[in-house]
Amino acid sequence: MKNKFPLVKRITGILYPDENFRDWSIHKLSEIWGEPEIISEPVAFDRTNYYRDISEHLTRIFLCFPGLVDATGLVEWKHAAINIESQSRQPIRAVNIDPGYIDGARLILASTKDHAHRIWLRDGIYAEVTMRYRFKKWASFDYTFPDFRSGVYDNFLTQVRKIWLREIRAENL
Repeated sequence: MKNKFPLVKRITGILYPDENFRDWSIHKLSEIWGEPEIISEPVAFDRTNYYRDISEHLTRIFLCFPGLVDATGLVEWKHAAINIESQSRQPIRAVNIDPGYIDGARLILASTKDHAHRIWLRDGIYAEVTMRYRFKKWASFDYTFPDFRSGVYDNFLTQVRKIWLREIRAENL
C-alpha cells in the first residue's frame, strides 16, 4: 500500500551538560515518542563554542524512536523539543534537543534559525538536509555542522538507515 506522506525514522540529538540532564531528557522524550529503540554512544561536543550558553562542557547523544512516522510531523517534533528545553532550567536551558529524521537518502534536522540552506516549513520552523547518504556512506555539505562532518555519528546514522530500510520494505509488502 502506497503511503500519502513519506515514512521516516524519527531521531533526536541531545546536547547535555551531565548525566542527570541526559536521563531527564530521555525520559521526557520517551513520554511523548516512546522508549528509544537505539541510543548512540555519547560524543564530546567540542568542535564549536556555539552552545557555551548552556555549558562549557557538553556531550551529544542521539536517540532513534520506534516505528515509521509521517515526515510532515517535523514541525510538531521541534515544538515539542523546544517545550522540553524550556523546562530544563531557567532562565537558560540546560539541554539542546534537535529532532529530525532519517530515510534512505538523507538526514533532515529541524531548526528555528533561518539560513540560505534551510527551507521554511511553518510556525517558525525550518528543515535542513544536514547529511546525505551517497555511494554507501554519509556525505556532508559545505554548511554541515563540524561534528557531523567529522563522521563521529556515521555509525549511528547508518544503523538507523538500515532499520528504516527494513521497516519500509515491510510496510510496502
